[in-house]
Amino acid sequence: MAWFKREKKGISTTTQEKKEAPDGLWNKCPNCKKALHSADLIENKYVCHYCDYHLRIGSKEYFQVLFDDNQFTELFANLTSGDPLKFNDNKPYTERIVESQAKTGLKDAIRAAHGKVDGQELMVACMDFAFIGGSMGSVVGEKIARSIDYSIKNKVPFLMISKSGGARMMEAAFSLMQMAKTSAKLALLSQAKIPYISLLTDPTTGGVTASYAMLGDINIAEPGALIGFAGPRVIKETIKKDLPKGFQTSEFVLEHGFLDFIVDRRQMKAKLATFLKMMKN
Repeated sequence: MAWFKREKKGISTTTQEKKEAPDGLWNKCPNCKKALHSADLIENKYVCHYCDYHLRIGSKEYFQVLFDDNQFTELFANLTSGDPLKFNDNKPYTERIVESQAKTGLKDAIRAAHGKVDGQELMVACMDFAFIGGSMGSVVGEKIARSIDYSIKNKVPFLMISKSGGARMMEAAFSLMQMAKTSAKLALLSQAKIPYISLLTDPTTGGVTASYAMLGDINIAEPGALIGFAGPRVIKETIKKDLPKGFQTSEFVLEHGFLDFIVDRRQMKAKLATFLKMMKN
């Protein structure tokens, strides 16, 4: 039983000599459960190279994937939510905002930036699910509105990357007003003949789906993304019936005519650049 007692030279390691793997070096695919090295994951645009599952990422990663050399100018960066309703559930809304900002390093659930995609200018507003579930509050609506104004003023195409659980309940009607506000701004963008691309990622639900996410000149999505208004569980409990296989995935939504096409994240930049060049010419 020498192997069990580790009597052989080179097998015994003291606690002081043990080396731990650095945090963040490995990830696990939520779909196939296989280990993914962070460097390989970044190189593969945060897509599992075993099963092609698209991992959830935020604005930092999308900007890295899309903008040339990760060079961009962030706009409206300092907008933060107020507390118009003095909302308090198990803690004050203001406290929840501060905690989310400290945890994520974000000011709110969206970032806006202007840069180039394969040499083509593009204004991008990207939602972050990590910030209170990517919920749509007044800051989200205001940043989208200002991004659209910027696109109109500078005649730059607009890309909206949606990733949200829906309206932010802590702002109630103020949140719901953003649906009408952003839709009206998109009508102005359309009148100005400036292209609007809507990219729906996992998940895109609630009031976001019911407004700006579905109003693109082209609506595209990533593979396997959850897209819908109410969630599958809510719908199943309401209609008391089993739902079709793959219900509310981007493939299901495409089949039923709500999307133009589905794009693998690894081809996203090339596809967007092709569309922008086509619109420009």
